Amino acid sequence: MTLVSHTVLSATTLPGYTQGAEVINVDKTRGQIDAINGIVYSQIIQTRTVRALHMSLLLPRNHSLKPAIVYFPGGGFTSADYDKFIEMRMALAEAGYVVATAEYRVIPDTFPAPVIDGKSAIRYLRQHASEYGIDPSRIGVLGDSAGGWMAQMLGTTGSEKAFDKGDFLNQSSSVQAVVSLYGISNLLNIGEGFPAATDKVHQSPAATEALLVNGAAFRDFAGASITHDPKKALYASPVGHLDGKKPPFLLMHGSADTLVSPLQSAQLYQALNKAGDPVEYVLIEGAEHGDIHWYQKPVIDRVVNWFTAKLGQPVAQENSRAGSASANL
Repeated sequence: MTLVSHTVLSATTLPGYTQGAEVINVDKTRGQIDAINGIVYSQIIQTRTVRALHMSLLLPRNHSLKPAIVYFPGGGFTSADYDKFIEMRMALAEAGYVVATAEYRVIPDTFPAPVIDGKSAIRYLRQHASEYGIDPSRIGVLGDSAGGWMAQMLGTTGSEKAFDKGDFLNQSSSVQAVVSLYGISNLLNIGEGFPAATDKVHQSPAATEALLVNGAAFRDFAGASITHDPKKALYASPVGHLDGKKPPFLLMHGSADTLVSPLQSAQLYQALNKAGDPVEYVLIEGAEHGDIHWYQKPVIDRVVNWFTAKLGQPVAQENSRAGSASANL
């Protein structure tokens, strides 16, 4: 007598089965993540134009109330290609976070335009928290290089209102956790510790940090280096906003970075630590500025696990509209 396994008997009764078909069983071990692109989170009204600033979202499809992370891209203050670093963003979304990524104004726009935009992005998410399933009390920021500067600025200026301009001013722009990857903490000494020739470049009126703070040469203005007005440059730097209680910070830098000195993260770590603010500093041996080290699993896991420790996991919501936007897509 020939025995036929239960699995085979079950397979042959499946709708659509025909002899020769391969039947597999898939365990449902992961959720679905939806993407919403092209969101206009702010409109900048200029003399003859209205400029729309865009945001993209990764939304775990569930009805849980979720912490949110906003990623700000680096680009030397000259670009803000906000749909990059997908490996890190997907890892955060798979961990249960709503993950936003936002463009912001860059050179030739000058400080404080980028910070105004960053705070507008945070207020937008809080205004629309119920639509995207976001817990408005748990919003973190993440950035690399100039985006790390942005994340640091949002973390250090949480209690300041001078940069809150635009829509949804009834919402807070404060953040509850900050991760900066090879970020800039002090515009006055980005090249500190580098060879003299490299450091000299940062004293040029054409250096991007100088253009961010002072603007380009025009008419009766010949341009100015970043050290032309140290007080102004310090106000445009995270280390210039150290008063008051700060959210937790995770600073990460590569020891082989030749673009933004590792001392940038070291000095902010020292300042926050001295003030008694919660801060961790991770130096990655041999990592250069934005090189392949930053896309490796140990680095990504460190960031995801840190955010989980500081912001917590999504919270299940019964009979709630939270998560309805992603669930209905």
